[in-house]
Amino acid sequence: MGTAQRQVLVTYPDATPPSIVEKAKEAVVAAGGKITQEYSLIKSFAATVSADIVESISALSESHKPMVEDDGIVTIQQQEPLEQ
Repeated sequence: MGTAQRQVLVTYPDATPPSIVEKAKEAVVAAGGKITQEYSLIKSFAATVSADIVESISALSESHKPMVEDDGIVTIQQQEPLEQ
């Protein structure tokens, strides 16, 4: 493996066949990654992967390209530090 692992969110267009999403999840696991969350309302999953597998899953389908973005916590307002 050799490359650093990172947390990503992989989201496919609504019209993507379920088989493409399943192939992507299988590719992640086969490459030593880990599926950390699966979503049912949208065609998406979160995973811990290496950079090279991101390229591989993006190449699984020419007509159904996933959006792959770093996964993390998002806030909509600045948070003040907790007082101790």
